[in-house]
Amino acid sequence: MSKNLLIVESPSKARTIKKFLGSNYKVAASVGHLRDLPKSKLGIDIENDFEPNYITIRGKGKVIKELKKEAKKADKIYLATDPDREGEAISWHIANILKLDDSDKIRVEFNEITKNAVKNAVKSPRNIDFDLVNAQQARRLLDRLVGYKISPLLWKKIERGLSAGRVQSVAVKLVCDREEEIEAFEPEEYWTLDGIFDKDLKLETKFKGKLENKKVKKIKIDNKEKADELYEEITEEKTGRVNKVSKKKRSKRPYPPFITSTLQQDANRKLGFSTRKTMMIAQQLYEGIDLKNDGTVGLITYIRTDSYRVSDEAKNNTSNYIKKEFGDKYLNANHKFGKNKKGAQDAHECIRPTYIDKTPKEISDSLNSDQLRLYTLIWERFISSMMASAKYESLSIDIDIKKYIFRYNGKRLLFDGFTKIYNTNDNYVKLPDIKEEENLELFKLIKEQHFTNPPPRYNEASLVKTMEDLGIGRPSTYAPTISTILNRNYVKYEENKFVPTDLGKLVTNVLVENFENIINEKFTADFENKLDSVEEGSAEWKEIIREFYDTFSKTLKKAEENIKEIEKVEIETDIKCEKCGANMVVKKGRFGKFLACPNYPECKNTKPYDEENGEEAEEKVSDEKCENCGANLIVKKGRYGEFLACPNYPECKFTKQITKSTGIKCPKCDDGEIVEKRSKKGRIFYGCSNYPECDFVSWNKPVDEKCDECGSIMVKKNSKKGEKVVCSNKDCSKK
Repeated sequence: MSKNLLIVESPSKARTIKKFLGSNYKVAASVGHLRDLPKSKLGIDIENDFEPNYITIRGKGKVIKELKKEAKKADKIYLATDPDREGEAISWHIANILKLDDSDKIRVEFNEITKNAVKNAVKSPRNIDFDLVNAQQARRLLDRLVGYKISPLLWKKIERGLSAGRVQSVAVKLVCDREEEIEAFEPEEYWTLDGIFDKDLKLETKFKGKLENKKVKKIKIDNKEKADELYEEITEEKTGRVNKVSKKKRSKRPYPPFITSTLQQDANRKLGFSTRKTMMIAQQLYEGIDLKNDGTVGLITYIRTDSYRVSDEAKNNTSNYIKKEFGDKYLNANHKFGKNKKGAQDAHECIRPTYIDKTPKEISDSLNSDQLRLYTLIWERFISSMMASAKYESLSIDIDIKKYIFRYNGKRLLFDGFTKIYNTNDNYVKLPDIKEEENLELFKLIKEQHFTNPPPRYNEASLVKTMEDLGIGRPSTYAPTISTILNRNYVKYEENKFVPTDLGKLVTNVLVENFENIINEKFTADFENKLDSVEEGSAEWKEIIREFYDTFSKTLKKAEENIKEIEKVEIETDIKCEKCGANMVVKKGRFGKFLACPNYPECKNTKPYDEENGEEAEEKVSDEKCENCGANLIVKKGRYGEFLACPNYPECKFTKQITKSTGIKCPKCDDGEIVEKRSKKGRIFYGCSNYPECDFVSWNKPVDEKCDECGSIMVKKNSKKGEKVVCSNKDCSKK
């Protein structure tokens, strides 16, 4: 029987698909990318028209060897990587590695991992799409050029190990810009007057202004005097007259189904999931979950998408489900979904359940808690998107009291429609039966002082929304970008909001100062549009790189000249030097970051630094005394770990090793304990606590066990086969 080889990215995806294709298919996994640009150098031959130098990724040799072995046995090879730029590029690299003819129809694409979708895709293979491949190459090369050329500049000016990126640096800039807005914000005072009128139900109303020529003129109440004056004038009158009653029938349309960005935003708002966690769980649901009665099933469609499209089959299945479960009146027959953004990959679908009848309740036993919560969110959003609009009656009542207008707004639900399964948190109430000219008693007038608030800091949901609105990044980049800026310590979380760190502010200032034409929202968005043009086949990828590099190289040269003239920048903190009163700065030493006085060498004060919280670290004080001056020794961190030192340094330079007891008695003197020590070169060894009286020493860690052959102490020893326990006696057969 002929054997076919189908290659996907992930082993879990491979396991799911294997069950659909039968014994004449072998399904293997590349475990992500196999080739990339080298980490140790630029990997782009700029002089040779930006030719990339792709190499095998470290650790992927074994995977490649296995794929080549399976390829030799196969009559036909199919590449079924993800249906996007990255997936297309992975297929192209695999084709090159396996020496496949990339003009053959070897590419298989599906948006959902279901039996029908996979089998149909295998029946209709296509050529590798080089427009998609080249869009990925353009993005990869541009990101490498920006990162590798700009990052060393940051090393010269700030510190080694920092990085810049086309998307990540703009994301940090957004957070820094918002923080500047907040710091510059000056709150303004304002007052509100809320009137409660009595009529069967207590009507809670808002002060809207004064009636002039049949129009309500807004009155600004910006101080206590004005608020008191209005309060006194209005409360003189005990009764208000209904000036206007307005009733309208309205409808609320369902939300469109999820795309990547809206799923990340909703999961963050409603479930408290980070973008990274959302994508991790969504990937599990996409690749396949073992359902007790049906085996492994891909529960949702592909998760990196910016298209609202829904297949005809899914529309029909969903329509039938809605009619069966809720009745015809709940079906939205028009199926009007959100309009795709320019550049959206319409070959993709929205994120939706693959099997409509697999309700969250039905499969809850097969999902863990987080999987169930996310699947429920996706299932309810999609089903509701094809349901009828909710209908309600809105009521607006204007109450006139001494020509001042108070307004009541309320709404009553007439038909729940899609909200039957999708909670919109709308506040529907029983509406009062009130007519114009009717008099209402002023039950209470509430006067309250307020101050305007600064713009809110970004959380994950609002940062993704802003990036999407500005065109920064694409569905596949939102979550990695947020992870990167957190891991780089450019931003941190405070009460689930992003706050720029001192390092993030400093790096952003340097980048904007020197690369304003590149590290900005417009450039990043424009380049994303150019990548879309490459993907659509309307632009040539190397031309885009050439155009970019022509401007970039000039900017880079100018920045390098400027950097030579500027002193290295240090991160200033608000921690005061207790010796001279200056604001201490963060410095990087051989053993990590520490606080130092900027007035060095006149003032040599230093303090430990807590990098995680950006504040002075508390010094650990030991019970042991300094043998020279009697002060309590403090714990310091050195090249080989922690040690004890005198706090009166540099006047007193006494230091002492921290010895860690193993709890095992010394076998030589039978009095001391074996303790862990370090040699001058930092190597760990084990000796007696009674040294120099007892000179027992071992390079291997002793265990509380004697050799049953010679009685010597046993030690742990590492070998190629792993750790084993042997006798410490060189002459013993159990050594």
